Amino acid sequence: MDKPWKISRGPIAATELDVEKANAINSMLIRPVGVLPAKPGDPVLPFAVGLFNELRPLLKPEAGVTTLRRATAAYVHCRRYYFASAQPDSMRHNIDGEPVEPLSAEDRLVAQKRFLSLKQSAKAEAPEPAPVPPPVLSKNEQIRAALLRGRKSTVS
Repeated sequence: MDKPWKISRGPIAATELDVEKANAINSMLIRPVGVLPAKPGDPVLPFAVGLFNELRPLLKPEAGVTTLRRATAAYVHCRRYYFASAQPDSMRHNIDGEPVEPLSAEDRLVAQKRFLSLKQSAKAEAPEPAPVPPPVLSKNEQIRAALLRGRKSTVS
């Protein structure tokens, strides 16, 4: 996988989890920012380079920079963000959600590799379905089954 994808999947829609992560970021800011999804189905927008430096001045006095950095990292290191960044037509967006420049082929390739890696690890972590236990037979049913098995072997 040395080449970025050539076929676009279009805008990548945010899930409920993506919106929760975006809300965690917005809750630390004095105003919500347009680059983050407000509801499920809104597009996941890749950030412009240096966007975190634009978020810091919007930080509420009681919120810590480290907490904002962690919340932002949790958002940008998720599968859907990487998927949105890996698209051939992906653009970087400013704090208001306006496109400012296309992602470089190198950045798209890195996002593509990370997306596929996260997707693969999610499949590996999926729990195996629990085996269905055999039906519990009553004593009479067990005897009947044993007699029928014995009858088949003598008939043959």
